[in-house]
Amino acid sequence: MGEAIPNRTVLRVSGPDRVAFLQGLVTNDLRKLKSGAVYAALLSPQGKYLADFILLEDGDAILLDVATCLADGLAQRLLMYKLRANVVIEKSDLKVSRGLGAPPFGAVVDPRHPALGWRHYGAGDRIAETTDWTALRIAHLVPETGIELVPDESYILEAGFERLNGVDFRKGCYVGQEVTARMKHKTELRKGLAIVSVEGEAATGAAIMAGDKEAGRLLSRSGDRAIAYLRFDRATRPMRADGAVVTLVE
Repeated sequence: MGEAIPNRTVLRVSGPDRVAFLQGLVTNDLRKLKSGAVYAALLSPQGKYLADFILLEDGDAILLDVATCLADGLAQRLLMYKLRANVVIEKSDLKVSRGLGAPPFGAVVDPRHPALGWRHYGAGDRIAETTDWTALRIAHLVPETGIELVPDESYILEAGFERLNGVDFRKGCYVGQEVTARMKHKTELRKGLAIVSVEGEAATGAAIMAGDKEAGRLLSRSGDRAIAYLRFDRATRPMRADGAVVTLVE
């Protein structure tokens, strides 16, 4: 059985224009829905992250599995872009659960990484598990909404969306596409998420210092591993966060 995820909301986009409508807005190619769930984001026109979500087909509708804290804002933003598109955007009563191992009937594989198992959408009557999902995310460098992914601040390429199957560079235009494409064609990213080891106590959000210069921020942590947002040119030196020693894990 799977673990219920209480902080997720499922939006339902229906109507004959639903695919074309979303295709012109989100970072991934919705033609991939024929093969399973799709991970994507909605960006600002300036290319900054606004919301990330998992999309899947549900009969004559497309479901968007999004963090509850972003659901209302995402629905409002979609309505703003609706114009004359023949679509209906509404909240569903579906509950989200997840698990590892053999998936139950109707479940979909998490499109971000195989290690994240499956997700199921239904009545929400599944029992809890003891999986340390934070440790699993950190091990595979998967960002979390509201921690590593901050609306109006994060850039999806720095957050690893290309590696996590969350962006398509051949699909054509979408909101924020121009900025994302320019970042893609840089020689290399100067900043981004990385796995670090942490020895000692340090708070989430603590500044990571390399000598007297700030090298980044400490984010999700489980045991002696964490995700950090780093300036890579400074992460080659010995680093500290609060009273902890921080080391980049190659």
